[in-house]
Amino acid sequence: MFRIITIEREYGSGAASIAAHLAQHLNWKLWDHLLTEEIARVAQVDPSAVTRCDERVDTTLQRLSRTFWRGSYERGWALGGHIFDTDRMVSTMQAVMNRIGQEGNAVIVGRGAPYFLRENASAFHVFLYAPRAEKLRRIIAEGHQSEEAEDLVDSVDRERRAYVKHYFNADWPTRSLYHMMLNTAVGNEAVVRTILNTMQVVQGGPKATDFEQPKTPTPIPIR
Repeated sequence: MFRIITIEREYGSGAASIAAHLAQHLNWKLWDHLLTEEIARVAQVDPSAVTRCDERVDTTLQRLSRTFWRGSYERGWALGGHIFDTDRMVSTMQAVMNRIGQEGNAVIVGRGAPYFLRENASAFHVFLYAPRAEKLRRIIAEGHQSEEAEDLVDSVDRERRAYVKHYFNADWPTRSLYHMMLNTAVGNEAVVRTILNTMQVVQGGPKATDFEQPKTPTPIPIR
């Protein structure tokens, strides 16, 4: 029985709204912004630190800085002996995702959820995408300027692609990982109905997903 829905998405495809409707319909917990807060709580850092690392790979400058501070006894002591970066966020995320997976009744947006929960038989994995024009329309409707929307469509998904490649050694999106991939240009209501109907149809059927990469995230070591 499916007790979890993971929603991976292209930026601007409307995934946040669609996930919220799914959670409301099913009376399940929505793990979107709440997931950022939970990771911050577990890692004992400010939520803004998690947001900065969210689905991003640290830049070369950030990695060099981190290596420098890790090599400083005085600075490491002042910071409590650790720095919150993307590597630490991913390890924290694995623990949080495992707990959510055990609890069930959850709709999870992004954050690599389908990769972390790829072996959880109760998880139904969805990827949402849309034509560029539709993504721009949605982003502009949220209050962004046209030029900013263009930049976000290009840059956010590029960061997500790098994140998945770095931590899971996989292409983004990994098509074989999802039960279904939907074009949200058909409208949010149609997408929600299709997801719910497909979950019922495939429930108890043959395994529909496949991902044969290492079972744990493998960060590239800093040298």
